[in-house]
Amino acid sequence: MKTSSALRVFYGKVLMVEKSLVIFFHGIGASGAQLMPLASSWRTGLPNTRFAAPDAPMHHRYGHQWFSTEGNPLAPAKVIAARKAFDSLVNDVVRREGFADAHDRIAFVGVSQGAIVALDAVASGRWKVGALVSFAGLLPPQPISPSSKDTPVLLVHGRADTTIPAAASTLAAAQLGAAGFKVELDIEPGVGHTISSTGARTALSFLQKSLL
Repeated sequence: MKTSSALRVFYGKVLMVEKSLVIFFHGIGASGAQLMPLASSWRTGLPNTRFAAPDAPMHHRYGHQWFSTEGNPLAPAKVIAARKAFDSLVNDVVRREGFADAHDRIAFVGVSQGAIVALDAVASGRWKVGALVSFAGLLPPQPISPSSKDTPVLLVHGRADTTIPAAASTLAAAQLGAAGFKVELDIEPGVGHTISSTGARTALSFLQKSLL
């Protein structure tokens, strides 16, 4: 039976209808577990939502990474080369969580390198999901497919970010907007390369109106 929600079943009885899925994508040298505290802080505001935070498929000396950063760390070819492994991993998560037939109830939430691959997944037209949140990310130079333009996008970036300048999100907002995407941009004064408490609240509000 196909359904737009994931069901938890215990001894044959449905206990909860889970209406949405949030998938986190961590930064370079990190792990999915490091983003689960954010999931915990969102649980009350996103009832009946499942949260998944997979580890990136590539090894990094400090943890995991979505694509190699040797040489030019932001070369579009590196992101393109990572697409097959990214899509395979995400498909596994989506099937496991019960949302294979409900991509419109899925949100991608990425930070730094995780935001880069999440933005690429949507901007390339490979993933048509219910919402996308990018923290401190950027959109690699590439043609943008309008086929995913129904995915609302929130870009959150610290103005004091010295790792990926906030101008990267400003540019991404302009590029996605020109391709027909509905984009919200939040540049936070005094915030560096991180997820601030204010940014987390902004993202929660965005997901509530996008998924609930």
